[in-house]
Amino acid sequence: MSEAPATFSESWYRVARERLGLRPSVQVQRQSYRGERWIVLRNPFSNQFFRLRPAAYEFVARLSPRRTVEEVWKECLERFPDDAPGQEAVIQLLSQLYHANLLQYEAATDAAQLFKRYEKTRQREVRARLLNIMFARIPLLDPDRFLVRTLPVMKWFLGGAGAVLWLAVVGGALKVVADNFTALRNQAEGVLDPNNLLLLYAGLVISKTLHEFGHAFFCRKFGGEVHTMGILFMIFTPIPYVDATSAWSFRERWKRVLVGLAGVLVEVFVAGLATFVWVNTGQGALHSVAFNMMIVASVSTVVFNLNPLLRFDGYYILSDLVGIPNLSQKALRQLRYWAERFLYGLKQTEPPAGARREAFWLGVFGVTSSVYRVFVFGGILLLVADRFLLIGILMAAVCAVAWVAVPMVRLVIYLASSPQLERQRPRAVAVTAGLAAGLLLFLQFVPLPCHFRAPGIVRGRQWTELHNQTAGRVGRLAAEPGGLVHAGQPLLTLENRELELQLAAARAELTEVDVRLRNALQAAIPNLKPLQALRESKAEKIVQLEADREALTVRAGQDGIWVAPRANELVGRWIVRGAELGILVDSADFEFQAVVSQEDGDRLFASALQGAELRFRGESGHRLRVREVAVVPAEQRNLPSPALGWLAGGPVRTAVDDPRGQRAAEPFFEVRGRIEQPAGATLLHGRSGILRFDLPAEPLLPRWGRALWQLLQRRYQI
Repeated sequence: MSEAPATFSESWYRVARERLGLRPSVQVQRQSYRGERWIVLRNPFSNQFFRLRPAAYEFVARLSPRRTVEEVWKECLERFPDDAPGQEAVIQLLSQLYHANLLQYEAATDAAQLFKRYEKTRQREVRARLLNIMFARIPLLDPDRFLVRTLPVMKWFLGGAGAVLWLAVVGGALKVVADNFTALRNQAEGVLDPNNLLLLYAGLVISKTLHEFGHAFFCRKFGGEVHTMGILFMIFTPIPYVDATSAWSFRERWKRVLVGLAGVLVEVFVAGLATFVWVNTGQGALHSVAFNMMIVASVSTVVFNLNPLLRFDGYYILSDLVGIPNLSQKALRQLRYWAERFLYGLKQTEPPAGARREAFWLGVFGVTSSVYRVFVFGGILLLVADRFLLIGILMAAVCAVAWVAVPMVRLVIYLASSPQLERQRPRAVAVTAGLAAGLLLFLQFVPLPCHFRAPGIVRGRQWTELHNQTAGRVGRLAAEPGGLVHAGQPLLTLENRELELQLAAARAELTEVDVRLRNALQAAIPNLKPLQALRESKAEKIVQLEADREALTVRAGQDGIWVAPRANELVGRWIVRGAELGILVDSADFEFQAVVSQEDGDRLFASALQGAELRFRGESGHRLRVREVAVVPAEQRNLPSPALGWLAGGPVRTAVDDPRGQRAAEPFFEVRGRIEQPAGATLLHGRSGILRFDLPAEPLLPRWGRALWQLLQRRYQI
């Protein structure tokens, strides 16, 4: 990739006269990665593995307590002048073998050195567990004898017949899920309900236990040994784990991949079995446990176990598929190499990657996995703090030490005492300090574009709901829905035979009253006043009935577009008075009503808006300007439309006691602005979108600090 590794090192004097060699108990075998031969060293004392390239093994194999390191190195230079490792590579190699307890010194001090190094290794493991308290491991038992005894029974499930059974169960379960998706989705809404947490944990323990036994049985089937099984405290939640690292000694890649994939295969199979139990049982403990096992054994195992950015099964599978052992460590070494080579000016440092393409992907993986883990652990901290604030604070403190303090101390020690920086130390210190100061100054003082987003809905500035004023059967549509109509234009006509009969009866009653009035004028003058009052009521009834008959023709109340998606379905149907017949929207003038959360509300009042831009989902390239933006100066609870709430699939969380899904769980501010509609563009009343508010430029560090403080205030009332 770059220039050849350096032959000489300034720290060579530290190891040149040492006499050492591989321990006699170390087991050696060959493996192939990406078409290249590797040598695997196994320490049976700790069941750990160490990989070497053939050129490095040629050097290591010649080491002996009867010869010095320098003598062996010179012999390798004479025999393999093109492939022999340089002095810096030899120093790193011996350091790694030393910490792995694979080296043997002279007999007088070898036993003491062995146990001393073993104690140091144990101390490093203890420190690592303390710094990684969210994923602490406690080994409990050795399952190897149990696996050996039960393997003859399990071999049937681990072969071709088991694969056919797996496909049948998983395929059938997928069909069951498709047929009962609505019921499954409704039940999934309460998966985090406090009453379901115990059953959820029970499903987690059962599925993860079977998951780990899947790794163990496949590993044992291919000849690997499994000597450790225990409890992993994942975010203080105990779940089982098994150590199947002996699979790394398998020569065939497909065996190593299958061992890594075995846990996921077993969990998906368990999820399939749980699906059949769930669909064939009624409400009860068994039904709930089966449902929780479906969720845990399918969604969680795919999202977490197969995610290569986290150091679970997916990471090791990816590492084996791409042929890069210790992918995470090698990616970090690649980033360190770039820093040493291009920032510190070290010309003799060796790149961990063998090609430019490999170096690029190692760098991408190192950056993305590091950033992703920070976000994941940050989310975990918030989740734990929501339930147990004191434990969350303790975890945050430990993580701050592990992620911030410890790396900074190591960096300082590296800059102050690393032999590699002997000649470049001033430059390394100056570059590091300059980058840190430059980054801090950039984050604190350099203003960058600032904006935030809020969901909302498009509304016509003039629009009315269309309702019928009288009941009747829809006869025909007088106008086409979706088209432009004018005020007073007929939209649809209704038929009401009963109304015609009522009108005829009312007119007959009015005629009768008129006859009685004429008779009263001649014979019963005292009855005139009551008869006149009766006539007025009959006349008013006729006027009302005639108005109802006129209302059988539903007319537009304003100019605009008649929006009625289901109007054609109404023809021939009886509709009651006041039925919804669509809306009339003025298509020439629209506004956008945005819902701004409380944490973003202070920006509306503290900063002058520089502009606002509207975007619709699925149309990222289509943007509309919004002007005359105005903030309603009062907190709101009712959403402008139920489409913005969770029940309708919107982004705003709604109150759990609101069946309509229109009342927000938290107060918000409503912002309205007129949409600049380009010529020829068509907007739809009621369509949801995202409004981006442009604010004055501001540095990043104050923004992050304000966002963190708002988060703590909102979640923990600090």
